[in-house]
Amino acid sequence: MALDVPDLESAEALIKALAGEPGWLKVGAELFTACGPAALAVAGANAQVFLDTKLHDIPNTVSRAVAAATRHGVGMLTLHAAGGSDMLRAARDAADEAAAAAGTRPPALVAVTVLTSFTPAGLREVGIAADVDGQVARLVDLALAASLDGVVASPREAAAIRRRTAGHPFRIVTPGIRPVQASSDDQARAATPAAAIAAGADVLVVGRPILRAAAPADAARDLICEIDRALRDRPA
Repeated sequence: MALDVPDLESAEALIKALAGEPGWLKVGAELFTACGPAALAVAGANAQVFLDTKLHDIPNTVSRAVAAATRHGVGMLTLHAAGGSDMLRAARDAADEAAAAAGTRPPALVAVTVLTSFTPAGLREVGIAADVDGQVARLVDLALAASLDGVVASPREAAAIRRRTAGHPFRIVTPGIRPVQASSDDQARAATPAAAIAAGADVLVVGRPILRAAAPADAARDLICEIDRALRDRPA
């Protein structure tokens, strides 16, 4: 569940309203910028913490940020695969070293491939000639080579990623998840939970469909029921 709220009070109220349903709570750029590590502490008191600040900078800066997140007990965090091999490897080393020093498990590092708001035209606008599938494949290979734990990609690329990473314990995190009758909002490449799971997704990130619900815990439970049905129907 994405804690896409502007302050700690709103985050605490949302967490209470969720009644313990989500196994992970995602702290994104808005809440972390507003509240910093306090947001991680509040989330971590109730679930596993997914820090989604999409780090993208020179290797030294990213490695120091990853080490700090590791010391705060974050269970998973994002960085942009477009930062390149040196940055990704520096992040991997920093997470492992900080966790070893603290006597804890390193966070799962997942690399953002192509944002779910992007279209082929959007890629061309920023100078990327490849189509979405080609760009995702290129960045998945970078993440694998840097020994990262997975990637963030739209559900529509999940099946191709699963085939490309066969034989590796590679996590596919899929934002843009929308229940069957929900709006896709600004997600250009959204999918239902069933479609994402059938394609091979491991972690489904949901925000607005639950955040906007009159009863967030009920909306979360309904979504979990969709997930359970999809898992039962998935071929062995």
